[in-house]
Parts: sequence; structure tokens; C-alpha cells
Amino acid sequence: MRRRTRVPPAPLPQRRGVDPVRVRLPAEGPWATVREHLVERLSGAAPGAVEEMFAAGRVVAADGRAVPPDAPYRPGMFVWFHRELPPETPVPFPLVVVHRDEHIVVVDKPHFLATTPRGSHVAETALARLRRDLDLPALGAAHRLDRLTVGLVLFTVRPEERGAYQTLFRDRRVRKEYEAVAPYDPDLALPRTVRSRIVKERGVLTAREVAGEPNAVTDVERAEHRPGGPARYRLTPRTGQTHQLRVHMNALGVPILGDPLYPAVTAEGPAGDFRRPLQLLARVLEFTDPITGVEHRFRSGRELRAWSDPTAWSAGR
Repeated sequence: MRRRTRVPPAPLPQRRGVDPVRVRLPAEGPWATVREHLVERLSGAAPGAVEEMFAAGRVVAADGRAVPPDAPYRPGMFVWFHRELPPETPVPFPLVVVHRDEHIVVVDKPHFLATTPRGSHVAETALARLRRDLDLPALGAAHRLDRLTVGLVLFTVRPEERGAYQTLFRDRRVRKEYEAVAPYDPDLALPRTVRSRIVKERGVLTAREVAGEPNAVTDVERAEHRPGGPARYRLTPRTGQTHQLRVHMNALGVPILGDPLYPAVTAEGPAGDFRRPLQLLARVLEFTDPITGVEHRFRSGRELRAWSDPTAWSAGR
């Protein structure tokens, strides 16, 4: 049985709630120095950025000491460094803590705030904000909610317990209920269960349905309808494919209001334009706590703008 390599603790502190980047050097390669490998590995960085990090002593080994620019390549070696944080437009909406105990933190995430650092959203994410605001540097996400979706997200306080909570989601032992505002179609027979096979390819913005064994299942109900206006839908996913609810609602002919990807990809608005978010809300999280055995049921207190204030929504305010 192959022995798993022990990862040393990070020798660098977090920066604005963001962990340092950890790199393990591959077992084989043509590189003579650590610097040569990082220059190739970080080829998308600005010209000279890697050389500058080495010159400033910002690439460190497990003992916290700076790695010299001419340090010989050593297979399996770990190095850490902080990338320069990208400029980010602050998301001007509160991140509401719904529940906090010694094991978990449950928050009501606003629209436009990514759950975890990714791409151009790094320090301005729910995880980084919570680590700073709650002084919980070891906080981790048990699952993710799309950046454009509002509602409940579960975080774990202790790294050694994170796997137990992630397993709940992997094994579908968390009941999730969403709300969406979308067009009203009198000919759409509801409630119904939508089943399809959804694939999401790396580098492609949208997911798509293809022929084959279903891997995505959603229960769809119409909760309410206003004459001459949209409807409010209750969505209960039984699986967790990327963009599953958005894809299924679009396939039913009632794409969720404010969706920039379905039925067609639209240009992203300018930075700081927070007027017309995706009208999808993660309303309920229910699960049995794997550590304490407590039965949890959390409910978001947020409302979707297209339903609570349709005039303002229509005017883009």
C-alpha cells in the first residue's frame, strides 16, 4: 500500500484570510532549480513575478526559511508563497451568521460573494471574510454555493472535522431546499421531478444536458403565482451537479430571472453593478450533525428581490 505523504503545516500566516499557496515539486522533471520549476508552473503570472518573489525572499520552505533563487531542485519538496492579491470590488452586502458553535458556522451569504477563493475572487469571498471577522483562521467550507446564488452555506471550525461534514453532502444526507423566481407558464404541469444527465466541461461557462443515465435529479414545485407576473418556485435537488437547478429550470422553459448563462450567455456587467442578481435562494439546510448528533434545520431570512419588490427589480434598482 502506497504511503501517503505528510504535508507539513504552512510556515506562512494567512493574508487577509487567504492561505499561502503550497506547491509540492513533482517526482521527476527537467528543472535544475526550484525557481526554474516555478517559472514554468506559474507561466500565467506577470513577467518577472517569480524572479521578484525569490529576490524578495517570499518563497519559503517548510522551515519558514527563504528558498534561494539557485536552490537545487529536490523532488517532493514543499514550498509556500503568497501571490499578489488581485484588485477586487467589495461586495457591499452583509454576510449574516445564522448559527455558530464549536464545530460549525452557518451563514446567510449574499448575492455576488463567492464562497471560497477562486479565480479573480480571493479576499472578497465568504471564507476569507469569515476568517477575518470571526478570528477563525482554520475555518473551512463544507460545500460551495455559486457566487450569484444567495442563501445558506455551512463552514467547519476544526480542520480535522471538515471531512465528516463534507461527507454529508457527498452522500446526499443533507436536505437542501431552494427558492427561485422565474416566468410563469400556465401550461407547465407541476409538481414534477426532473431527471437528466448534466455535464460541465472545464473552461466552458455553461453546463449542458446530454443523453445517458441521469446524474441530476430535482423536484420542482410552483409555490406561488402573481397574475401578470412571474412565479415563485420551490426546488429540492436530490443530487448536486454544477448549475443543476439553473439547467433544469431552463430546460422546463422557465429560466431563473437574472441568470447570465441560461438560456444564453450575456456579457458580465461592470464591476460594482449589483442591481439584478440571479433570483435563486438556498432557503433551507437540514442534516444530522455527524459530530454531535444534533438535528439541525436552518432557514435563510433573505427574500428574492424580483418577488419582494418586483417594481424595483423591473426598474433595475
